[in-house]
Amino acid sequence: MSVIEVQDISKQFGTLKAVDGLSFEVQEGEVFGFLGQNGSGKSTTIRMLLSLIHPSSGSIKLFGLPLKEHRNELLEKVGAIIERPDLYPYLTAKEHLQLFAKVRKKHITTSDINATLEKVGLSNRSTDKVQTFSLGMKQRLGIGIALVHNPSLIILDEPTNGLDPQGIADIRHLIQYLAKEEGKTVFVSSHLLSEIEQVASQILIIHKGKKVAGGATKQLLDPNKTIVHVTTLNDETALSAIKVSEFASYMLPRKDGIYFCMPQQQIPLLHKSLVMADIPLLKVETKNSLEDYFLQVTSNTQ
Repeated sequence: MSVIEVQDISKQFGTLKAVDGLSFEVQEGEVFGFLGQNGSGKSTTIRMLLSLIHPSSGSIKLFGLPLKEHRNELLEKVGAIIERPDLYPYLTAKEHLQLFAKVRKKHITTSDINATLEKVGLSNRSTDKVQTFSLGMKQRLGIGIALVHNPSLIILDEPTNGLDPQGIADIRHLIQYLAKEEGKTVFVSSHLLSEIEQVASQILIIHKGKKVAGGATKQLLDPNKTIVHVTTLNDETALSAIKVSEFASYMLPRKDGIYFCMPQQQIPLLHKSLVMADIPLLKVETKNSLEDYFLQVTSNTQ
């Protein structure tokens, strides 16, 4: 089942087109990683998903229904945290959840609130005021607020922003728990690509408001599409030799060096070919992380 269906949405702010013809789907129970550089349109897209702003064109469906016509009904099934949560320093963690439970106007019991605090790892600090919390604890409380009404879809915008390594790990484990143990659908935007690589089953990368890549994480990081960076003392000579070789078809159109996208088993043959052509090699470096892939696809669309 598609929990989110975005069809050709655009958003115009005056002369700026923040989102341009974006389409994607998010399936039930998956962690969906939403990536892009600053200013790429991520936050604008998330605000449209939450009906905080409306698309200039295109359509959004949640749980199979048009968001525009069923806004209140659909948002009851959604929990969200956009960057840092707005918290009240003189309220306790438990009081925050009680307050937001009342705002939701749903029957949320004390037992439900305690279970949510346990879920986000704050049960032992439930009666402590938020002013005593670390940034990571505040982020977990923000997610707890998003979870208090037991939503089916959770939207997290930069949930690890500013956290230390332990705080980042805590949020990662929580996201994995929500998806695997509770069957929640988690839509998460983050600039920490290594974290998204560990938790997301599907990834969408946007650049300047447009989709530039997307699909299953394992397929995007396929060993048959390994990025190879060749560093030489004379790139001009190296390029001349490569362009007439069997490896020309693997070359990427990059201006910042000599790059290939090729199967891993071809890399030793490439190395041997360059050595035999008397190319003064300094380094042949393989790259197959999400960060490498992200830099590849966004560099090609400058």
